[in-house]
Amino acid sequence: MASYLELKAQAEAMLAQAELVRKQELAAVIQDIKAKMKEYGISAADLGGVAPLGPRKVATKSKSTAPAKYRGPNGELWAGGLGRKPEWVRALLADGKNIDDYLI
Repeated sequence: MASYLELKAQAEAMLAQAELVRKQELAAVIQDIKAKMKEYGISAADLGGVAPLGPRKVATKSKSTAPAKYRGPNGELWAGGLGRKPEWVRALLADGKNIDDYLI
């Protein structure tokens, strides 16, 4: 019977081999898909609204429109709303300071 280390080495070798085969098959599949898309005049958008390849925009959260209630030691502003506190507020609180001292 093979030892644990031998079996582990065999399993790792097989996983590496499987990954290599997967990459080879994937390349062939992608090439086939591109050829069929060209043959039938299909675009990426036709396949479900996929944006063209290239730089992608990341959705950003809109900034709060609430007026600022607090001004930090370096001029940072915070409305004091729900959610995660800004780093400067957390640092002040960790130092034992009172956030009310920074009210505008």
